[in-house]
Amino acid sequence: MSAKAPSFAPPLTLALTGGPQEVVTAALPALQSCAPALVLIFCPRGSEVRALCAGISDLLGTQCLVLACSSAGGFAYGGYDDEKTVLIAFPARHFRAGAVWLENLTQTPVMEWMRALRPLERLEGAEAFPNHFGVLLIDGASGHEELVTATCEAVIPSLMVVGGSAADGLRFGRTHLALQGEERQVAAVFCRIATDFAIEEIILDHFTPEGDKIVVTDADPENRILRELNAEPAAFEYARLIGVAPEALSPAVFAAHPLIETQGGRHFVRAIRGRDGAGGLSLMSAIETGAILGIGRAESLAERLAARLDAMPAAEMVLGFDCVLRRLAVEQAGEEGRVADLYARHRVAGFSTYGEQHGGFHVNQTFVGLAFRAPARHAPSQDGGDGDAWQHH
Repeated sequence: MSAKAPSFAPPLTLALTGGPQEVVTAALPALQSCAPALVLIFCPRGSEVRALCAGISDLLGTQCLVLACSSAGGFAYGGYDDEKTVLIAFPARHFRAGAVWLENLTQTPVMEWMRALRPLERLEGAEAFPNHFGVLLIDGASGHEELVTATCEAVIPSLMVVGGSAADGLRFGRTHLALQGEERQVAAVFCRIATDFAIEEIILDHFTPEGDKIVVTDADPENRILRELNAEPAAFEYARLIGVAPEALSPAVFAAHPLIETQGGRHFVRAIRGRDGAGGLSLMSAIETGAILGIGRAESLAERLAARLDAMPAAEMVLGFDCVLRRLAVEQAGEEGRVADLYARHRVAGFSTYGEQHGGFHVNQTFVGLAFRAPARHAPSQDGGDGDAWQHH
């Protein structure tokens, strides 16, 4: 006897090669069958983001919301991939979505962002969908993820939010974001999503704080620079604390020994980008003068990942935002095959980021994800909700 087909429609994940037109053409049959309310697109080539977003949006029409960003590679039920475009479609049978632009990040117009977010305090047409979450995609070159993330948390504090900073491979140049085929620079997109799927947040890193506490005695958080640690030039004090010569500091050393900031009993990884010319350290997150830090001791990333994913109930899909520095650590440790197997078995799809967002915080070298499990009941039909399946402002 054949297995009974599921009575629900899980999210659809595609990983496709080729340029924008080839990807759109290849994806269309599956997307039309899925009838999505929302499509997320993660592309390793920033120059193709707008065309991909526009192509999918034009073909699916106004009943579907399409968000796209550039990546440092993607993954879709397998290993890291620098070439394929990853598409994740959320069927309207089980999902509703609304999205807004948050613009002019370098000017930090917080009141404007708050006004833009207000319409998403409630999602129209989502009355039959009890579980809500947010996805926040931010220009990863803007340097303002902390304030954007905190603003979203302040406006909608009860909403679980996950997300990633758009990337540009390992070039660390310009990143790209698009919504409904329109690209905007130095901006973020916040999307609120409602579903009848059960959801579970997944947050993990592979570091344990160790050694004595470190005091930040001089910092420039606006530019993400640490000038002094323990009243000494930051690069030299950091090198002393980890037991290497200052001239031996390198990206591999920084990735293996990040700074760890503890707040409210939780620790957050603060990645080091490099040295600056004045003996300081350039970071991938902002740290304030007076902060108390530790040095992170790396453990096996694959072991930590396996322990977390293997312990949870089976998911239909896990949406993942995974720091590109974690990918480098996996490759350096020769653990690519094991991570690929874990992502395949647990149906993990997403992209390698320049930073991760969750719970009002911007972090680094962290996996931030959301697991989706089958709804406990039949979902309403595609026409069951009031209003459109998406809102766009």
